[in-house]
Amino acid sequence: MTVTSWDKMVNQASSSDSDSSSSSDEDAPLTKVAVIKKSSVKVTPEPSLKLSSPVKPKKIDSKKKVHKVEYDSDEALSSIPDKKKRKLNVKDDEDDEENNNMDVDSDISLKQIKSEKKKLNKKKIVTSKKETASPSKKKLTKVKKEDGKIKKEKTKVKKEVKKVKKDVKYEEDDDNNEEDEEEYKWWENQNENDEIKWHTLTHNGIMFPPEYEPLPSHVKLYYDGKPVDLPPKVEEVAGFYAALLETDHGKSPVFQKNFFNDFLQVLKENGGTQNGIEIKSFDKCDFTKMYNYFELKKEERKLQSPQERKQLREERAKLEEPYKFCELDGRKEQVGNFKVEPPDLFRGRGAHPKTGRLKRRVYPEDITLNLSEDAQIPDPPKGHKWGEIRHDKTVQWLAMWKENIFGTIKYVRLAANSSLKGQSDLKKFEKARQLKTHIDLIRKDYKRNLKSKLMLERQKAVAIYLIDVFALRAGGEKSEDEADTVGCCSLRYEHVTLKPPNTVIFDFLGKDSIRYYQEVEVEKQVFKDLMIFKRPPKQPGHQLFDRLDPSILNKHLQNYMSGLTAKVFRTYNASKTMQDQLDLIPNEGTVAEKLLNYNAANRTVAILCNHQRTVSKGHAQSVEKANSKIEELIWQKIRFKKGMLQLDPTLKKKKSKYFKEIDDLTQEEESLIHDRIIEREKDKWERKFVRDNDRRKFDGEEPLPEETLKEWMDRVHELKTQYKRELNTGVVELKPTQNTVDKLEKLIQKLEERIKTSSIQLKDKEENSEVSLGTSKINYIDPRLSVVFCKKYNVPIEKIFTKTLREKFKWAIESVDEEWRF
Repeated sequence: MTVTSWDKMVNQASSSDSDSSSSSDEDAPLTKVAVIKKSSVKVTPEPSLKLSSPVKPKKIDSKKKVHKVEYDSDEALSSIPDKKKRKLNVKDDEDDEENNNMDVDSDISLKQIKSEKKKLNKKKIVTSKKETASPSKKKLTKVKKEDGKIKKEKTKVKKEVKKVKKDVKYEEDDDNNEEDEEEYKWWENQNENDEIKWHTLTHNGIMFPPEYEPLPSHVKLYYDGKPVDLPPKVEEVAGFYAALLETDHGKSPVFQKNFFNDFLQVLKENGGTQNGIEIKSFDKCDFTKMYNYFELKKEERKLQSPQERKQLREERAKLEEPYKFCELDGRKEQVGNFKVEPPDLFRGRGAHPKTGRLKRRVYPEDITLNLSEDAQIPDPPKGHKWGEIRHDKTVQWLAMWKENIFGTIKYVRLAANSSLKGQSDLKKFEKARQLKTHIDLIRKDYKRNLKSKLMLERQKAVAIYLIDVFALRAGGEKSEDEADTVGCCSLRYEHVTLKPPNTVIFDFLGKDSIRYYQEVEVEKQVFKDLMIFKRPPKQPGHQLFDRLDPSILNKHLQNYMSGLTAKVFRTYNASKTMQDQLDLIPNEGTVAEKLLNYNAANRTVAILCNHQRTVSKGHAQSVEKANSKIEELIWQKIRFKKGMLQLDPTLKKKKSKYFKEIDDLTQEEESLIHDRIIEREKDKWERKFVRDNDRRKFDGEEPLPEETLKEWMDRVHELKTQYKRELNTGVVELKPTQNTVDKLEKLIQKLEERIKTSSIQLKDKEENSEVSLGTSKINYIDPRLSVVFCKKYNVPIEKIFTKTLREKFKWAIESVDEEWRF
């Protein structure tokens, strides 16, 4: 019977019925360097501990297992009478030198020592165990047979220990330092001055992208059929567009227009083309040669072996290492975006009016660094100097510069798992929690002001209602060259449609040009006010809230609570909604079922906040793959049930319902499943053959012979033959490990659990295809709610938060128990 990866997959979750035997006493670790038991004396291990005094072996009881010998000091050994000491003979000078250079490991077992001796091809030690009157001692002897007689010889004993990289003392110091860092829990000390973000800050500056490498001489831009010689800086910009030639961005007229305008500007700045060709029309430009070159390089990168990719990653990591961390108030903290953005063409989301604009290269002269006054200023790249050096303790950023497209400031800040970022997150969510003590008064006031005689008060009341109930963003005015995205205060006449008696249809582009379309019911007075706001002479293009902007609204909210803004409402409502949804989840079922309920609660929040996403291109394929997996699991379950009936035909009458599904699959369906499994097996072994040979080539080894692949393919062929035989005869060929009804029943139970889990995951995937759960979970839902869910429902935190998020929200994980509430 051939063992396949399919069989491994089925049996992966099942474990052996037999109990594992308990480990022998000989496997118990030696906490100190040991040779002989000497219970009355203990010694602290020291590096290069040398025993020179001969020690005679003591008689011991062979029934007693001796784990270790402990000595207090070298002097303790020398104080033992000679006749009670064991002699330590050195084999030769080389061995003696090797012993002296060894460090002491505090966790060595006798078994490890024997294993090391075998590796070093030393003399075999034969231990002779003889019973004596002493119940607590062990005798080690070396025996030698000569003429049928056994002669006792004194045993050569040599201490062999593992080499350690660092001295024990330094290791302990390093461990203590790491422990100190881990134990720094800033969330337990919130009495620091909010104005001062740090006291000392040292870092190595930021990492710049590599300089541009010109294209080969035969790769050029063509204009009106003629090759153009471009200056390097201009060629680089042309390459940005060429790389996107066949994408949706590259085919967009707005993208093309913006790119070409900036391209001509850069061409002018660099003195025009080098062979006198004047470029005026985008339509006459031919980027095909450049595009083909970039595609060729892309294919070459795809063909790199895993070892080559790993080597490149290691080289890149080595270059990045100096910039990844900084020292903040004496602590090592991780830096977030330590790289300067490379030059490229701006894409933007949705129909952005600036798509295609050139993001220019940033130089050290554009950079402002922020660090301690006494910190060493990092060296800028050769031939450059920093734009400015600051020592501002009231800000969190390490460096900043101004980007050219929007004129906004870009910052280098600490990573998401840093103490400063954590403090910022905690304050944000605590501010949202604080709102719950004021929300009743705010709601009472805005409901009263819905009938105010002052138009401004009515508009403020309706705006706060929409922000509170439907989690709309505040919005703000946009210039003509920005995307036409709106929020509550910037809603226009055409964005709101009123359907009596109280239905409102919102239809506009929200943040990141994501369409917000909701048909909702509002309070009758809100409906009346919206009708008033849309009265003539207002028409499409006019502002709905013509007397209100976010600054006026936020200033009004400050009267209720310090620091209250429209954004705090979104955080509050998201977290409050999540708390309410979690309260409805029953504490029962499998982990997969609990996660399904958690994601449903998260999805409710995401829909409230309009966190949508387009269905990914690979979604259909992913769903098809998941369905195929479930089909195969069902087939294998049916196969095992048929095997049970082969072993005991009477079971069909005893458990008729249990075997009801064995005829659910037709021969055609089974054949398709077989073909799918066989194709996957072939593909797996072929890829393994290529992968192993790539690794061998990288390591300078001989490639695997073709016979190896043929052997693997023969196994697949055997499996195919077996499945075909089963299909024709209807007889399931079971492995020896599946030869009882009980074993098959346990395998079927495991398969049913996997089918259930896979079905739940597939349902979750389908429901989340158009909703982004991550945005709300990370930015709007208080992470302590997720932690409480995990602790209360016994769900591993790894199922909710990735490793990165666990580091980011460590303060939440360690600061609450299952009783905490938002």
